[in-house]
Amino acid sequence: MTINPELQGRSYSLGEPYSVGRESIRDFARAVKATNSAHFFVSEAHTLGYADLVAPPTYAIIVAQRADALLINDPDSGIDFSRVVHAEQRFTHHRPIVAGDELLAELHVDGVRAMGGGAMITTRAEISTADGESVATTVSAILVRGEEQ
Repeated sequence: MTINPELQGRSYSLGEPYSVGRESIRDFARAVKATNSAHFFVSEAHTLGYADLVAPPTYAIIVAQRADALLINDPDSGIDFSRVVHAEQRFTHHRPIVAGDELLAELHVDGVRAMGGGAMITTRAEISTADGESVATTVSAILVRGEEQ
């Protein structure tokens, strides 16, 4: 199946907020080898002026990928995940993510470009709190390799 060029302009929204938890932040920080004590100790986060543990900057990918999954799993997309190569990822933070946040994401398909038998798909996830406060914007590009002849 080929990638549906009509994906460009579509949006996908998370139905339920993602609850950011302390252990999730700690686990993520350990996984990415982040060492700032505000990722691990509430008292250190308070000292820096935060209400709770602060997530490492790339933590936003957890929420963004939940929205990405809606696109990948859309049967109309033509995306075979086994053929996906992650090509690019960028983050713009509007404020730090902290434990206790309830986050939503809306994924926008900003570009679909045919490349040989495959396609490059560029997406933008707008991450906000359940109350509508902007938290982060992620931009991602995936290459969906074409089927080999």
